[in-house]
Amino acid sequence: MFSKVLVANRGEIAVRVNQTLRAMGIDPIAVYSEPDASAPHVRTAAQSVALPGSTAEETYLDISRMVQAALDCGADAIHPGYGFRSENPAFARACRDAGIAFIGPAPDSMAALGDKLRSKDIAIAAGVPVVPSSPECLPGDPAAAEFVERWGFPLMVKAAAGGGGRGMRVVNARQALDADMEVASREAQAAFGDGRVFLERYIANPRHVEIQVLADGDGHAIHLGERECSIQRRHQKIIEETPSPALTSELRRRMGAAAVAVAREAGYVNAGTVEFLLDPRSGEFYFLEMNARLQVEHPVTEAVLGLDMVEWQVRIAAGEPLTLRQEEIVPRGHAVECRIYAEDPYRDFVPSTGPLLRWRPPSGPGLRLDSGVAQGQEVSIYYDPMLAKLVAWAPDRDLSLRRMEVALSEFLVLGVVTNIPLLRAVIGHAQFQRGEYDTGFLEWNPAVTRPAITDETRTTARALAAWASRTATGMTPGATTTVTGADSPAVVGPWQSAGERRLP
Repeated sequence: MFSKVLVANRGEIAVRVNQTLRAMGIDPIAVYSEPDASAPHVRTAAQSVALPGSTAEETYLDISRMVQAALDCGADAIHPGYGFRSENPAFARACRDAGIAFIGPAPDSMAALGDKLRSKDIAIAAGVPVVPSSPECLPGDPAAAEFVERWGFPLMVKAAAGGGGRGMRVVNARQALDADMEVASREAQAAFGDGRVFLERYIANPRHVEIQVLADGDGHAIHLGERECSIQRRHQKIIEETPSPALTSELRRRMGAAAVAVAREAGYVNAGTVEFLLDPRSGEFYFLEMNARLQVEHPVTEAVLGLDMVEWQVRIAAGEPLTLRQEEIVPRGHAVECRIYAEDPYRDFVPSTGPLLRWRPPSGPGLRLDSGVAQGQEVSIYYDPMLAKLVAWAPDRDLSLRRMEVALSEFLVLGVVTNIPLLRAVIGHAQFQRGEYDTGFLEWNPAVTRPAITDETRTTARALAAWASRTATGMTPGATTTVTGADSPAVVGPWQSAGERRLP
């Protein structure tokens, strides 16, 4: 087993990995940029290494700097977390060449699965259905014309590399195709250094269901059930749950077997996730891609199975066999996760930055918070705006959703705007409560993306306006002030409760 592991990441996932490493008796080594010098992932590590610079390109994305930091500290392995270089074959290869274990799949498997076109070929070879697509193509290519002739519109333009919704466009008419392909290609080139795009059949209003898999170096592979990830904004997930309310026992069995078949065909080793689109009308599912890393939403799987996914990642990377058997994987209860972002859901999800003046997460039965921030910390412009993940578990779905509703209502964040009001609106929506939703939920329910004006909103705004007024005028604590206009108090800028928004 390893004695030291460098965690090549930041934020909540770095804190999460640190916790498991320490529990396993392994020293976690943190790396940090200048804005992250006092971040929780640094404080929870046994050792830390400064990375001069502020931007991700200068720090967390610098492969040579990461590998050198690991060598300098005597680390046996590197855990990449997710995002940054976690699915970069060059990173895994650089670790291997330096004699450092990479806690993830081999570079060749990662490269094959990271290319959406190659990964489709792997799925086809494994006998798994895929969404019909074209070869790699450019605007005006015969391959594009042939695909349009066969499948028509609407269709998807997709980047061959990368993910996270970048390099993706829905095209509804022929006259827009060339322009959308060019835009998608430029976006993919900027984001992933790879501008290749292809066309894919558009499946209207599918559900996004993924299957977690584990595989060891001896050829033993299992799946750990599914996660429903259909609540998305800009093709990025914001709420996940397990079990999926859309799956029958038979469909769950078939999708699980398909995910394991893909992993085996790819020669995959470690933890990975096979993503599918599920057509709720026909009940058919299609391979979408495989993520060669730990997923953001892994805690819901841990909650219903009582497993530590990071521990299994480490054990498999250290050469230990996977001792779990498929028949032992029996979910218990239901779990839902909400991603807490520093962004304004009512202004096109624009990121919000500034100091966290108050950070008071909820607590209670069945709740788990994976957080990478602390009160007083500055939310930087340089990195992804996700602050934390809130998970609610209960013996059944109804109770887990009620626990989440209460927890979100008690989650207090001051200093930055967050998406908590949107999450509350979705969790409490009748359609979501019934489990009748798909990837178009936010699009088809525009009222959810508008701020709700409630008595609680008004009370909060009046109190915060009074507090801000006292602060601005230098009034002493305990002094009183009058706030007029009960139905239209002043907007208090950054001093807003994350659970509430603004008034008209």
